[in-house]
Amino acid sequence: MATKKITHVLSDAEQIAAISKRVKRAQGQLGAVARMLDEGRNCEEIVTQMSAVSKAVNTAAFTLISASLKECIVEGKSNSDAVTAQLQKLFLSLA
Repeated sequence: MATKKITHVLSDAEQIAAISKRVKRAQGQLGAVARMLDEGRNCEEIVTQMSAVSKAVNTAAFTLISASLKECIVEGKSNSDAVTAQLQKLFLSLA
């Protein structure tokens, strides 16, 4: 018998928009890194840009997890403990 995977889908439209904006910003920054490499820019500039990409992606992920936790707690669903545990595991995977 297969076990059903515990999942949560974020429904807060404002949070989704904010996360999407961060991801798109990171996408643009990553494109800049590729261009910088092609142009032969110096390592410090490239690493600085890569750091910005990493921060944007991590911030988007942390925001997604925290917004999902908030929804899970507020909704008070019967599986909220399981979903919370899963989201905490995701949070720790980013640390």
